[in-house]
Parts: sequence; structure tokens; C-alpha cells
Amino acid sequence: MAKKILLLEDEEIMLDLLQRKLAKEGYDVSVARDGEEGLEKMREAKPDIVLLDVIMPKKGGFEVMEEMLKDKDLMNIPVIIISNSGQPVELDRAKKLGAKDWLIKTEFDPQEVIDKVIKQIGK
Repeated sequence: MAKKILLLEDEEIMLDLLQRKLAKEGYDVSVARDGEEGLEKMREAKPDIVLLDVIMPKKGGFEVMEEMLKDKDLMNIPVIIISNSGQPVELDRAKKLGAKDWLIKTEFDPQEVIDKVIKQIGK
């Protein structure tokens, strides 16, 4: 059975790129365009991993991670942060909230996403 990835991202270009790349690799990808929708989908779909944008409508990535930590069904889902800035203070906060890894939008290539996902949950 394909591993499930939940992609929380509000930028359509990034969403489309990552969704296509991950699906092509054989993952079952679902998407959410804001933090509230993302939390709902996590509870429904129980993804194997979450790729999480930091700045989103309704609830940002850090707020989503704080909610995940309060929910025993969600707290152990690995999170890879997708960030525009990569500021040390932002990455430090993400790590404290349990992020397993991160990607800087302006610097990564799509294969890097695949490599980081495989490192966390396998093929």
C-alpha cells in the first residue's frame, strides 16, 4: 500500500509541483491549503508524513504543529517544514515543535523533497 503524504501548502505552483513529483514516486498525496483544513485531513487520513508550509491562511505551520502535539493521534506524525525564509529562529522553533527536517522553497530541487521523505518514511 502506498505511503500517505499530506501536503499543507497555499502556493498553487509549489503545491502542484510537489504533488506531481510525490505522486510520480508512488506516494498517495492529499493536499490542504490552510492549517485548519490540514488538521481535519490529518485526523481523517492519518498520513505517514506531513509536508508543512509555515505561512498559511487560518492557521500557520507552527500553530498546526502546536495542535498536533496536543493530539495523541497526530503527535507522532513526522513533519517536514517547507519555508520561504529559513531564518535560524524559525528553524529553531520548528525543531522545538518536533519537525524532522525542513526545505527552503527558494533553494530546493524536487528530488531533495523525495530524498527527505524517503529518509523519514521510506518508499
